[in-house]
Amino acid sequence: MSTFKLSPLKKLEIILAGEHREFATSLLDRADVKGYTIVGNLSGKGSQGFYGGHLMFNEDDALIMIIVAVSPNLVDALLEGFQPFFEAHSGVIFVSDIQVGRPVKFMA
Repeated sequence: MSTFKLSPLKKLEIILAGEHREFATSLLDRADVKGYTIVGNLSGKGSQGFYGGHLMFNEDDALIMIIVAVSPNLVDALLEGFQPFFEAHSGVIFVSDIQVGRPVKFMA
């Protein structure tokens, strides 16, 4: 019986206003991230209170989350790239350890 091999990666969950989607995805693309998933229309509660996830006029008015799996050696560069943005805008990045099958799908 074969064993499904898992490889360690890091998962970044980047939450920001939809109007900043292009900034975030451009930064990821320039870092040669192979892919990401964007989840829109988020709701939640944070330091600034409750945020309803309804679309008011367009997707730019709602919070989004960009989920990306990367090699551990890429995390510091990505965080450094996002730091100036989050000093000027609201949002958050969560970083966690994950294991994936088929790591070739995530490696540049």
